[in-house]
Amino acid sequence: MTQTTNRFFDEIGRLMNDAAGAAQGVKREVDSVLRNQAERILSDMDLVKREEFEAVKDMARLAREENESLKQRLAVLEAKLGIAPAVSSMQTDG
Repeated sequence: MTQTTNRFFDEIGRLMNDAAGAAQGVKREVDSVLRNQAERILSDMDLVKREEFEAVKDMARLAREENESLKQRLAVLEAKLGIAPAVSSMQTDG
């Protein structure tokens, strides 16, 4: 009786291990399919990658800094020449 009980439990143990291995394989497959589907959807949405966004953001920041610097230089030159500051097209009588 002891030998058949041990063999029964050994078989149950093997069956459980096989089931766990199969479940992990299925999980990997599902993860792979979902990842591929998500990547396809995102690429179809024509989204900007983080690196590209950061590069453009840095370019805009540098352009703003340069613009401010040029404004200050222009104001100094206008003051030296005694010229009234130019009114930008953004500032109009409303």
